[in-house]
Amino acid sequence: MTTPMTTPANSLKTLTGLHAAYRDDIADLVTRRPLPGPALPQLSPFLFLNHHGPQVYPPHNRGLPFGPHPHRGFETVTFILDGELTHADSAGHESVIKAGGVQWMTAGRGVVHSELSPADFRRRGGPMEILQLWVNLPARLKFSDPGYTGLQRDAIPALPTPGGTVNLIAGSWGGATGPIRSLTGIFMTTVTLAPGGTVRFDGAEGRTVFLYVVRGAIAVGGGTAPAHQLVELSLEGDAVEITATDDAVLLFGHGAPIAEPVVAHGPFVMNTREEIIAAIRDYQAGLFS
Repeated sequence: MTTPMTTPANSLKTLTGLHAAYRDDIADLVTRRPLPGPALPQLSPFLFLNHHGPQVYPPHNRGLPFGPHPHRGFETVTFILDGELTHADSAGHESVIKAGGVQWMTAGRGVVHSELSPADFRRRGGPMEILQLWVNLPARLKFSDPGYTGLQRDAIPALPTPGGTVNLIAGSWGGATGPIRSLTGIFMTTVTLAPGGTVRFDGAEGRTVFLYVVRGAIAVGGGTAPAHQLVELSLEGDAVEITATDDAVLLFGHGAPIAEPVVAHGPFVMNTREEIIAAIRDYQAGLFS
């Protein structure tokens, strides 16, 4: 009789792949995208990441180009690393989020929103760097009510780690709980580390890690990763240990994989082609909140 192998609760995840962000500028907006990529169509439940900037806008600029557009079937998480962002949506949510803040929007059954630069930013210009991550919803939640939370920097716990800081957005870490209550139990942070700084995240057994190196370089999972790389780690293993080899800014989260078909078309992410057709029809009929 054989004994089934078990994974120790404190075992470390290992590096299984690196995926470079490729340039895909949008007009004058510097844009890099590591996901989806040629070798990685998705990293369930994570679908898409755009890294805009860093760049400096001159005075009297046109600002961000993301006027009103629809979404259905997933969530958008927007990290304002520098600059400012105005959000407005058809469910009645409005905000201006400044540097260090985060927006978490549940598109659910359908919403139309815009993400633009405030008038003052367009007039005076300034630095801008933004990340936007799309997080899938399972079929049972795709028609959830639209929701939105806008957080300024001071609403996000900044927790110490040796040589750095963990900004806790969703989930629990270091005895604290982030202000976002994710529908699907997503854990999400941004991390800053000085050279030699370290951080450890536990509780990720069987969960997909999302780790993107915004700036700097790190050692993780038995390998190294420079800036603008999406780090793919094993599902096996409970913990992730990261050491900065240069001043680093990271996007780090994890979530349970969704074992369902993904059919994406533009701003809609559903489970079947028929649901995509229905989403387009509903949007054109003005049925989004």
